[in-house]
Amino acid sequence: MRENDMLEKEEIFSKVLRAGRRTYFFDVRATKADDYYITITESKKFTEADGSFHFKKHKIYLYKEDFTAFAEILEEMTSYVLNHKGEEVISERHQKDFKKDYDSDKIDDVEMPSTSSFTNIEFEDI
Repeated sequence: MRENDMLEKEEIFSKVLRAGRRTYFFDVRATKADDYYITITESKKFTEADGSFHFKKHKIYLYKEDFTAFAEILEEMTSYVLNHKGEEVISERHQKDFKKDYDSDKIDDVEMPSTSSFTNIEFEDI
Protein backbone atom coordinates (compact mmCIF):
# COMPACT_ATOMS: atom_id res chain seq x y z
CA MET A 1 0.00 0.00 0.00
CA ARG A 2 1.35 3.44 -0.87
CA GLU A 3 2.24 5.79 1.98
CA ASN A 4 -0.31 8.32 0.67
CA ASP A 5 -3.06 5.69 0.89
CA MET A 6 -2.12 4.92 4.47
CA LEU A 7 -2.14 8.60 5.45
CA GLU A 8 -5.69 8.92 4.16
CA LYS A 9 -6.88 5.60 5.45
CA GLU A 10 -8.96 6.86 8.35
CA GLU A 11 -11.66 9.48 7.88
CA ILE A 12 -12.77 11.04 11.16
CA PHE A 13 -15.35 13.60 10.04
CA SER A 14 -16.63 14.58 6.58
CA LYS A 15 -18.86 17.15 4.92
CA VAL A 16 -19.88 17.45 1.24
CA LEU A 17 -20.80 20.59 -0.68
CA ARG A 18 -22.47 20.01 -4.06
CA ALA A 19 -22.19 23.02 -6.35
CA GLY A 20 -23.37 22.32 -9.92
CA ARG A 21 -20.78 20.24 -11.77
CA ARG A 22 -18.41 20.60 -8.84
CA THR A 23 -18.48 18.76 -5.55
CA TYR A 24 -16.29 19.74 -2.62
CA PHE A 25 -15.33 17.17 0.00
CA PHE A 26 -14.06 18.35 3.38
CA ASP A 27 -12.51 15.53 5.40
CA VAL A 28 -10.77 15.34 8.75
CA ARG A 29 -8.27 12.51 8.61
CA ALA A 30 -5.78 10.95 10.98
CA THR A 31 -2.10 10.41 10.43
CA LYS A 32 -0.24 7.29 11.59
CA ALA A 33 0.67 9.24 14.72
CA ASP A 34 -3.07 9.85 15.32
CA ASP A 35 -2.83 13.58 14.68
CA TYR A 36 -5.54 15.23 12.59
CA TYR A 37 -5.38 17.21 9.36
CA ILE A 38 -7.93 18.33 6.77
CA THR A 39 -8.22 17.49 3.09
CA ILE A 40 -10.31 19.61 0.75
CA THR A 41 -11.07 17.89 -2.56
CA GLU A 42 -12.71 19.49 -5.57
CA SER A 43 -14.27 16.96 -7.93
CA LYS A 44 -15.53 18.27 -11.27
CA LYS A 45 -17.62 16.24 -13.71
CA PHE A 46 -16.80 16.41 -17.42
CA THR A 47 -19.13 14.92 -20.04
CA GLU A 48 -17.71 13.65 -23.31
CA ALA A 49 -19.41 14.01 -26.72
CA ASP A 50 -20.44 10.34 -26.60
CA GLY A 51 -22.29 10.86 -23.29
CA SER A 52 -19.68 9.22 -21.11
CA PHE A 53 -18.18 11.24 -18.29
CA HIS A 54 -15.16 11.44 -16.06
CA PHE A 55 -14.17 13.36 -12.95
CA LYS A 56 -11.11 15.52 -12.36
CA LYS A 57 -10.06 15.87 -8.76
CA HIS A 58 -7.81 18.39 -7.06
CA LYS A 59 -6.86 18.03 -3.42
CA ILE A 60 -5.45 20.34 -0.76
CA TYR A 61 -3.90 19.01 2.44
CA LEU A 62 -4.24 21.44 5.33
CA TYR A 63 -2.25 20.82 8.51
CA LYS A 64 -2.99 22.23 11.97
CA GLU A 65 0.00 24.56 11.98
CA ASP A 66 -1.53 26.36 8.96
CA PHE A 67 -5.19 26.53 10.13
CA THR A 68 -5.12 30.04 11.61
CA ALA A 69 -3.31 31.71 8.70
CA PHE A 70 -5.40 29.79 6.13
CA ALA A 71 -8.68 30.78 7.83
CA GLU A 72 -7.60 34.43 8.11
CA ILE A 73 -6.64 34.67 4.44
CA LEU A 74 -9.77 32.80 3.29
CA GLU A 75 -11.94 35.19 5.34
CA GLU A 76 -10.06 38.21 3.95
CA MET A 77 -10.41 37.00 0.36
CA THR A 78 -14.10 36.08 0.60
CA SER A 79 -14.89 39.39 2.32
CA TYR A 80 -13.03 41.28 -0.38
CA VAL A 81 -15.01 39.60 -3.16
CA LEU A 82 -18.37 40.07 -1.43
CA ASN A 83 -17.62 43.69 -0.50
CA HIS A 84 -16.54 44.57 -4.05
CA LYS A 85 -18.96 42.45 -6.09
CA GLY A 86 -21.77 41.43 -3.73
CA GLU A 87 -23.32 37.99 -3.48
CA GLU A 88 -25.09 38.00 -6.85
CA VAL A 89 -23.50 35.58 -9.31
CA ILE A 90 -22.87 37.43 -12.56
CA SER A 91 -20.46 35.13 -14.31
CA GLU A 92 -21.26 33.91 -17.81
CA ARG A 93 -20.99 30.27 -16.77
CA HIS A 94 -23.76 30.69 -14.21
CA GLN A 95 -26.24 32.35 -16.54
CA LYS A 96 -27.42 30.20 -19.42
CA ASP A 97 -29.06 33.18 -21.19
CA PHE A 98 -26.02 35.47 -20.83
CA LYS A 99 -25.25 37.43 -24.01
CA LYS A 100 -21.84 38.98 -24.57
CA ASP A 101 -21.86 42.59 -25.71
CA TYR A 102 -18.37 42.30 -27.15
CA ASP A 103 -16.22 40.08 -29.34
CA SER A 104 -14.66 37.44 -27.07
CA ASP A 105 -11.23 37.98 -28.67
CA LYS A 106 -11.27 41.77 -28.37
CA ILE A 107 -11.93 43.95 -25.37
CA ASP A 108 -11.90 47.73 -25.89
CA ASP A 109 -10.25 47.21 -29.29
CA VAL A 110 -7.31 45.37 -27.71
CA GLU A 111 -6.49 42.01 -29.26
CA MET A 112 -6.44 39.29 -26.62
CA PRO A 113 -3.79 36.55 -26.87
CA SER A 114 -4.92 33.24 -28.26
CA THR A 115 -5.50 30.57 -25.64
CA SER A 116 -3.57 28.18 -27.88
CA SER A 117 -0.40 30.05 -26.88
CA PHE A 118 -0.82 28.87 -23.29
CA THR A 119 0.18 25.48 -21.93
CA ASN A 120 -2.50 23.75 -19.87
CA ILE A 121 -0.85 22.11 -16.87
CA GLU A 122 -2.83 19.82 -14.61
CA PHE A 123 -1.58 18.78 -11.22
CA GLU A 124 -2.34 15.28 -10.04
CA ASP A 125 -3.37 14.55 -6.46
CA ILE A 126 -0.54 14.89 -4.02
